[in-house]
Amino acid sequence: MKYEKKLELLRNASGVRPVQFAALCLRRKAGRAEVLMITSRETGRWLLPKGWRMDDRSEGETALTEAWEEAGVIGRLSGPALGTYGAQKALETGRPLQCRVEVHPVKVDKLAARYPEKGQRRRKWVPLAKAARLVAEPELAELLRSLKH
Repeated sequence: MKYEKKLELLRNASGVRPVQFAALCLRRKAGRAEVLMITSRETGRWLLPKGWRMDDRSEGETALTEAWEEAGVIGRLSGPALGTYGAQKALETGRPLQCRVEVHPVKVDKLAARYPEKGQRRRKWVPLAKAARLVAEPELAELLRSLKH
């Protein structure tokens, strides 16, 4: 059985929303905080690197691994989770799956020129306020607006 189908069955059976783990990749430039945004592979929407829990990693380590795979981030976790937001994950079946996304702060040391999903997504640094305007999820936008600039 495919992983996404198992998630759908889990949600239907227990009523619990599956959780993904996102990396809020930050840097300071000219005295202001910027966040690294990436595009989704399917729709080109702007979002944070994120993915499902990896069995051999903590929640934060999972987020950091996703940041490497999806955006080429070389960095480290810089604190506890900042919060969560609701999101819809498009399943292969075409049905949306409601999930929660736990956001972990990552201090970026540098961006790699070569990484696993290079060429599949775009990435760009933006100020926090602009990032809040780019994302589709209202709770994520609110979380971004709440961070210190």
